Formats: sequence, C-alpha cells, structure tokens
Amino acid sequence: MFVVERVARGHSYLYLVESVRVGKSVRQRTIKPLGRKDVLAASGELDRLVASIARHAERSIILSDIDAGRIAAHRIGGPLLFGRLWDRLGIGEVLNNLLEGRQFGFAVERAVFVATLHRLFVSGSDRSCVDWMQSYAIDGAEDLALHHFYRAMAWLGEELGDRQAGALAPRCVKDVIEEQLFERRRDLFTDLSLVFMDTTSLSFYGEGGETLGRRGHSKDYRPDLAQMILALVIDAEGRPICTEMVPGNTADVKILMPVVTRLRERFGITRACVVADRGMISADTIAALEALGVEYILGARERTSRVIRDVVLKDKAAMVPLVLDRQHGETQLWVKEVRIGKGKAAQRYIVTVNEAEARKDREDRQAIIDGLQAQLKKGDKALVGNSAYRRYLRSRGNAFEIDPGKLAEEARFDGLSVLRTNARVTPLQAVIRYRDLLEVEALFRAAKASFDTRPIFHQADAAIRGHVFCSFLALTLAKELNRLCGARGFQPEWQKLLNDLDRLQQATIEKGGKVITTRTHVTGQVGNVFKAAGIALPHNISEHPAD
Repeated sequence: MFVVERVARGHSYLYLVESVRVGKSVRQRTIKPLGRKDVLAASGELDRLVASIARHAERSIILSDIDAGRIAAHRIGGPLLFGRLWDRLGIGEVLNNLLEGRQFGFAVERAVFVATLHRLFVSGSDRSCVDWMQSYAIDGAEDLALHHFYRAMAWLGEELGDRQAGALAPRCVKDVIEEQLFERRRDLFTDLSLVFMDTTSLSFYGEGGETLGRRGHSKDYRPDLAQMILALVIDAEGRPICTEMVPGNTADVKILMPVVTRLRERFGITRACVVADRGMISADTIAALEALGVEYILGARERTSRVIRDVVLKDKAAMVPLVLDRQHGETQLWVKEVRIGKGKAAQRYIVTVNEAEARKDREDRQAIIDGLQAQLKKGDKALVGNSAYRRYLRSRGNAFEIDPGKLAEEARFDGLSVLRTNARVTPLQAVIRYRDLLEVEALFRAAKASFDTRPIFHQADAAIRGHVFCSFLALTLAKELNRLCGARGFQPEWQKLLNDLDRLQQATIEKGGKVITTRTHVTGQVGNVFKAAGIALPHNISEHPAD
C-alpha cells in the first residue's frame, strides 16, 4: 500500500491505494480517499496519520532517510558557546579589519576560529583539526582545507618590518591583534598597573622553524627535542594580555626586561608592577627595572643566593602571623620584612613561611630518607645518579652515608619563600600578589594539557607563532567564560563541560522541500553555562524551506 496524489478540479487529493493484478496487468485500487492535500496539511491530520504509521515502521523510515542522505548530525555546543564569546570580545572583527585588502581567497577568520576551538576541545596538529571539524556545525567553515590552516597560521605570525633594537622577537600580526583586543576592553578604569609574567618551553617534532627551534633547558623534560620559550603576560584580573615567543636557548633572566619594555611601548604603561617567579631575577634585571622606574615583586632564589642564606634568613626579627582566605580554606602564614642597606639603595625582602607547605616538605623529605636508608642497605653505587638521593649523601671512604648536616640545612627551607620587591605595598599585599602568579602557572598547565599546543609540525617561524597564538586566543575565551560563570557564583569543571557541550547535537532532516532541525536535550553544566553567558539555546525543533 502507498499514498498517491491526484489532481482534480484544480486541487490535489491524496488516496491510499494498493497494487493489484488484473489479468496480465497491474492496476492501482483505491482503498480510501484521504482528502484534499492542503486541508489535511493545515489541519494536522496528515502529520498525525504519518506519526501513527511511523510508530510501526520507525526503523524503515530512519534508514531510508539515512540512505538518501537526508539526515545529518553535528555537534553544536562548542561552536555556539565560544562563537558567541568570540564575537562579543571582538576577535572576529579585529581579524577581519586586519585582513581587509588581503586577497587570501578563503575565510581566514573562520580558519583561525576553528583552530582556536580545536585547542579548547582536543588540540593537536592542524592536520588533525581538519578531520576533527567535520563533526561540528561551524558556520563558514564548510570549504576549509588543510592548506588554508597553514596559510592562516603563517599570516598570524607574519613579521611586520625589521626587528627593533634590543627586542628578542620581531613585531608580528599577532602583536597587533593583542593590542587591538586590549584596546577594545580599555576604559577609564583599565590600566596595566599590575601584570604577571611566567615562561615555559614548548618542544617541536622537527627543527622548529628558522630561529625558534633551539635546544635549551627543557621544562617539559624533553632535552632531546628542539624547543621555543613562550612567555605569557596576564593582568590583575587574570585575563591574558600578550605572549612573547623566543628561541629555545633563551634564559629566563634575559626575557623579562625586553617584555617589560615592549609592554610600555605597546600598551602605554605609565606605572606598572611586574610580578614574576625566581627564574627572572638577576642583579642586572633588578637594576634595569629600577632604572626604568618599574616596580617589581620577584621570587628570590633562597638556596643559591648568598645574601638570602647569610643575611636575610639570619635576621632575628619576629615573624607576624597572617591568615589568608583561600578557595579550599584558610592558609596560615608567618611573614616578616627584611631590609638590607639604607635609604633608596636599600634592598627589601619579604620572608614567608607557610605552615602547611612546611609540613609537606618535611613529610616528603622523610619519605626520601626512608627510601634512601633502604637502598643503602642494598648497596650505594646506584644512589649517586639519583638527584633526590644525592643531595642528602656524603662520601665516607669508598662508601656513601646520609649527611646530617645536609638534612639540617635543607630543613631551613621548609615552607619558606622569599620575595624581592621595591613596590610600595605592605608585606601582606606583596605575598598575595605573588601568590596570584599561580594563576599564570595554572594557565600554562592548561595550555600544555587542555589547550595543548603540541604537536607542532610547522617548519617556518611565522606558522609556529600562529599555531601557538591560537592557544592564546583559546585561553582568552576560556577566561572570559570563567569570568561570566564566576559572576553567577559557580565555576564549571572544564573537561566535564567540554564533554557536555559535545553531547549537545543537532540533526537536520531534508524532506518534502523542507529542512527540519532538532537538537538533543541539554545535559550536565550546559544549561547553567549558557545562562551565565546570556546565550539562548536553539529550539528543540524548527523547520524552514530548503534552499
């Protein structure tokens, strides 16, 4: 049985018919006239009839639509959420303005957005990004191919003119993007009076470009690979400001001053306090900062600095107890200020002891000593190669033994941290500002885990800069989302949120000259996050005429 359409007196009528054999021919026999087609459609009788029949033939209907290519399903959560944030932050507009007049022949802004979205969800190479995006409904990305991503990355890292004297890196397109994004959010109350900076290393599979790929101290424990050094600068609210990318053999102490100089030039800083970890500190760096009138809060090298060991830590002044409210409860600190010298030339140090960290340091050291004693009973030849063991050993004749003096010396540093600063802040404020630097370290962990920039297979410096810069844009989107959610009193669990967003899918069915779209139900954190971001979810079901 089947339904046929017949025209009579200017109207279309539907009939339920069956095929019957009459002699040697096959004819259609009407079982029941269903009525005028337009009247049935308007009253809903036709849809109800089809729905009634479909209950008994669901599998056949779905399979026939799949075979005919009339059903397509894509993930919509990520593109919808982060696409809206992308527009609100003005990233797409900034990119398109810079692209005006350039004849690339493809949607460069869309390629950058897709690469950024890829960093947020699974990351990997641009080659894997091309396959990954096929599962997502991303407007304007339908015609993108692998070579488009390569060209887009190269444009982001394209050099603009000659390198300035004293600069570690050339000025690139991505620098202009950072400056224009900062300018969009600048208002009367926006400044960079406080900035946080940290560095990490990113390794390459391959040479790693003309200048960026160098061997140096590897923070990700891959000394066998060429690497680059990535510096990230964020503001007091934790929003990424800019990145600097330099060759992998550049020492941290050589990075801070060029970055500070460029920050003053690029963002118009008149007064700034730079917060950085102990890897940035050196006598030359401190002298240069003070010559520029830049305030700083820098982590000091407690174990290797003679001044700290012999003067600061031997200071007899009493420490003041302080309690910090943290996310996981209160933190008990003991703080004191030590000044060496007088007047403007005085060196100011802030000494802090964290009781919880001191207890953990003691427990960790005791675990090492217990393991060391067990190993000494078996023989000591293999112990010298273990750095954790070697720091507590001394040689005695042809054998090794635990050195009580080294244990006592190490105990001096349990839970201890020392800051060097010239900032006009109280010791407590200095400690709080430096602890905020942990947010930069958390961003780096995100950049190398959730927003993993690796593997990097590009062979040109420009493409490498663009590839890594997409991770910066991903961090910018993630920070904006966290800010919006924080304003609503909650913080999403990141990986679970990404999984929930991937479960939000949309199926499109083309039938009878119409496109019918339906989406899956909202699960997990998606509803709260979309509400916090002020984004409306698409309707459960909608339809429109086919093009």
